[in-house]
Amino acid sequence: MFTGIVETLGTIRELRKDNGNLHIIIHSSLTPELKIDQSVSHNGVCLTVVSLTEETYTVTAIRETLEKTNLGLWKEGEIVNLERGMKLGDRLDGHIVQGHVDQTGVCKSVEEANGSWYYTFEYDKNLSNITIEKGSITVNGVSLTVVNSKPNEFSVAIIPYTHEHTNFKHIKPGTVINLEFDVIGKYVSRIHELRN
Repeated sequence: MFTGIVETLGTIRELRKDNGNLHIIIHSSLTPELKIDQSVSHNGVCLTVVSLTEETYTVTAIRETLEKTNLGLWKEGEIVNLERGMKLGDRLDGHIVQGHVDQTGVCKSVEEANGSWYYTFEYDKNLSNITIEKGSITVNGVSLTVVNSKPNEFSVAIIPYTHEHTNFKHIKPGTVINLEFDVIGKYVSRIHELRN
């Protein structure tokens, strides 16, 4: 479990294909604090640390993860949002994030708004995921509040701190992002399905 509060950024140093799997080697300031078998959120995707060096660590994504997330599009040198699993008893500053991406979305627009930014994202509504106005959404592992919720799109407002300390500064129209919809929203969606 995670909170959606990004701890730091990492840089993809190397990508190694191994049959249907992808081994991802990442350089990060978190590396000295990590251990083998630890769960780390990478752009919202929970992946397990499988090896460590002094400066880098390796995680492995399986075919299903590559198909349901934007990991299959990653390139060496790309910047990713990182968060370690939350500790029991810690403050929950974001919202409950499972690290299980529901689907990808695409950035439709970025609008500067007096020192902040509005990002609008589209997603496939046929997968039965919904957003709720003023509800929570996780975009690339970042816990955010939904504004302007529509059946297949929504916007989020990004403050300067989030823009600077996450990979939001690299998102532009056409960028594919990972989405994890709020657990409460998933519950509401399921009730709606059952009623129809």
